[in-house]
Amino acid sequence: MIQEWNFEQLKAELDRNAHTALYLYTPMCGTCKLAGRMLEITASTLPGYSIGKADLNYVESLAETYQIESVPCLLIWKNGEFEEKLYKFESVPNLFERLQSHL
Repeated sequence: MIQEWNFEQLKAELDRNAHTALYLYTPMCGTCKLAGRMLEITASTLPGYSIGKADLNYVESLAETYQIESVPCLLIWKNGEFEEKLYKFESVPNLFERLQSHL
């Protein structure tokens, strides 16, 4: 299960793990619920990733820093360096391939 993170937890994960991703959502977003389920399935097949989630309403500074335009959104880092912002999840296989491409 993907754990809820705040900004401090994200920073700790970026320091600790080579491959980190943060899923941004809002509770009332139906597309976010579907995307969240897709990410849960994908995360279970990629043990090399540390993946968290955050309600965009509570991480406004993060939204400003990474210029988040909409939700759902997945931010991906490798070795602490930001690599990609993903808005379109499409399918579990597509999400798996996108995350795996950063390993």
